[in-house]
Amino acid sequence: MAPVNNIIFDFDGTLVDTAPLIVRTMQETIRELKLPERCEKDCRATIGLRLEDVPAVLWPGVKDMGAAFAQKYRELFDILKRPLCVQCFPGVIKTLQLLRSEGVGMAIASSRSHKSLDEYVEQFGLQDCFGMLIGGDDVEHGKPAPEPVLTILKGLGWKAGETLTVGDAPVDIQMGRAAGTRTCAVSYGNGTEQELEAALPDYIIAEFPALTALIDN
Repeated sequence: MAPVNNIIFDFDGTLVDTAPLIVRTMQETIRELKLPERCEKDCRATIGLRLEDVPAVLWPGVKDMGAAFAQKYRELFDILKRPLCVQCFPGVIKTLQLLRSEGVGMAIASSRSHKSLDEYVEQFGLQDCFGMLIGGDDVEHGKPAPEPVLTILKGLGWKAGETLTVGDAPVDIQMGRAAGTRTCAVSYGNGTEQELEAALPDYIIAEFPALTALIDN
């Protein structure tokens, strides 16, 4: 088996704990648009999808709501993100810096907008860690489709067999598998361990720094 030379990360729930902010913004969006209420568990289950794809999951009978939902969510997110603080998960920044120093190529494939992704990466001072950032608005087909990963592989000249896709949701694992990369699920994010196991990742880790052992092996 070829060594892992490159890693493609999900963002929300994998690198940064944004779930409380996302859920609050989603529930405010639901109230503003007068949509049927959804509980925190239902909202959390959609983290990882593009905003435009969320209504079809939460309200299958409601049509043509994707664009309006995404627009209202982004308006409210810009208001709510100021007083609510988000943090990287334990060990993320140190581990990313270590991987960079060891020459591991890294990129992010996220469902959030490219603008928002840029802002967070800059906020945490991680710009130098990633060769490419792909947001949900950078691709036609979002997770679980392989397009985000395939875009990164092509853009950076990486081989799928030497690349690991890391995420906290089944859609991340499905995306990586469909693109031909190896996959690693993190169990501390938004997906349950049972859901992650059902997606058939090559690895499951309970803490971010455990990634270094996968690279070393």
